[in-house]
Parts: sequence; C-alpha cells; structure tokens
Amino acid sequence: MARLVTSGQLAKELGLSLRTIQRYIASGAITPELRTPGGHTRWDPEKVRDELRSLTNDGQD
Repeated sequence: MARLVTSGQLAKELGLSLRTIQRYIASGAITPELRTPGGHTRWDPEKVRDELRSLTNDGQD
C-alpha cells in the first residue's frame, strides 16, 4: 500500500502552501487517495506529483 499523508504533509512535501493544495482540490485537479469518515483527505504524494505533472504537460505534446 502507498504511503498516505495529510494535506498539510502533502503541501510541505511538494513545497506548496496548504491553500494551493485546497485550490487544486476545489478545481478537481487532484483527487485524494482516501477520504476519512470525518471528511479528512489522505494523499499518495507520488500520485499527486503525477497528477500535477500531467496538468503542466497538457497541450505541450
């Protein structure tokens, strides 16, 4: 199983602000690996890196 982190840990690991992560969530650019019963998100940092990489590569082919 992949290593899952909180949104705050994800932001720190990616060098982004928590607000930027929240914007990406709201826009649907990234999707959590898991949502807890309390509504908290858990992330696979490698999957998010791939999602963000695909955003920056869109239209550059």
